[in-house]
Amino acid sequence: MKNIAVVGLGKVGSLVGTLLNDLFTVTGFDKQKPADSLPFHVETGSIQDAASLEKFLSAQDAVVSCLPYNLNLPVAQAAHKLGIHYFDLTEDVPTTTAIREMAKTSKGVMAPQCGLAPGFIGIVGADLYGRFTKLRDVELRVGALPRFPNGLMGYSFTWSPAGVINEYINDAEVIHNGQRKMVPSLEGIEMINIEGQEFEAFSTSGGLGTMCETLAGKVDTLNYKTIRYPGHAKLMRFLLYELILKEKRELVEQVLTEAKPPVREDVVYVYAVVEGWKGNQLAREEFYEAYHPIVIDGKEWRAISWTTAASVAAVVELVAHGMLPSSGFVKQEEISLDAFMKTKNGSLYVNKQ
Repeated sequence: MKNIAVVGLGKVGSLVGTLLNDLFTVTGFDKQKPADSLPFHVETGSIQDAASLEKFLSAQDAVVSCLPYNLNLPVAQAAHKLGIHYFDLTEDVPTTTAIREMAKTSKGVMAPQCGLAPGFIGIVGADLYGRFTKLRDVELRVGALPRFPNGLMGYSFTWSPAGVINEYINDAEVIHNGQRKMVPSLEGIEMINIEGQEFEAFSTSGGLGTMCETLAGKVDTLNYKTIRYPGHAKLMRFLLYELILKEKRELVEQVLTEAKPPVREDVVYVYAVVEGWKGNQLAREEFYEAYHPIVIDGKEWRAISWTTAASVAAVVELVAHGMLPSSGFVKQEEISLDAFMKTKNGSLYVNKQ
C-alpha cells in the first residue's frame, strides 16, 4: 500500500487525508475543491459517475470513504471491482451488509465501520471481554458533545447530521437475556454520572457493528448506547415521531444543522464495561476516557474529528503493515487494541493532550 485515495473531504475526510499523508501518497477526491488548503493533491469529480470514479481509483492501492452513509456504496463497488482495499466510517447497517457480501469475493480488504462508534469502541470492548473466560454483560457507551452546552437539546452537530438522524431512526441490534434482537433507537434511557456530571444514554443503531454476531450465544447482555445531556432523547422523539418528521430526513437535517451548528470546544466520552468470570471469580473491567480537541500539524481539530479520523487511519496502517488480513471482511472486534495504539495514528489516543 503506497497510494491511498480519500473520498469526501469534509470535517473528517480532510483530517484522514492529512494523517495518512505522512505515511502514504494521498490523493483526495470530492465534488469541489476544499476551501482550506490541504497537504495533498485533490481531484474533483462525482461518485455518481462510475467511469470517472473507477478511472481515479485505478491508480490507487486503497480508498477511504469519508462520505455520508448513504453515499458509500458506489465507492465500495468501485473498490471491489478494481481489487483495491476499502475502508469507511459508516454506522449504517444495510450499507455494511452490502459490503460484507462484496467481501466474499474481494481481492482487497473490505473494512467498513472504522470510525469511533462503530470502530474504536468495538476494539476497546473486545480488548476488555477478551480478558474473561465467561461473559455476562458487555455495555459500550460513546458520546460526542459540546463541552459547554446551551439550550434544551444540549447538542451541536460536530459530525454528519445525516448520520445522526439515521442512527436515531433505525432500530438497534442488541443481545438481551442471551437472545439477539432489535430494539427501537431513542429508547432504553439510563442515567450516567461521569466525574460529577449527569448524562443520559440511550440506544442508537449501528454502534456495535458486527459484535452481536461475534458474541451470539456467549453473553447475556450486549448493548451500545449514545451519551447525551439529559432531555435530548425526549426532544428528538418529539421531533421525529410526535411531529412525524422521520419521513422527512432532509428537512430534519436542514433544521438541526441551522439550529445547532458545530462548536469549537467539544468532548468525546468513551466508556466500556464488561462483567463476567475469570476462572471461578466474578469480575468487572472498565475503560473510560474523555478526549478533547488537539493540535495536529499546527491546526486545532475537534475531538469528534480527530478521534474518528485517527481510528480509520490506524486501521489502514495495520493493513499496510500486514497486521490484519489482506483480503475479505474485517470486523472491528478482531483488531488488537494494543496493536492499534502502537500505530502512528492510534497513538493519538494515548498522547491525547
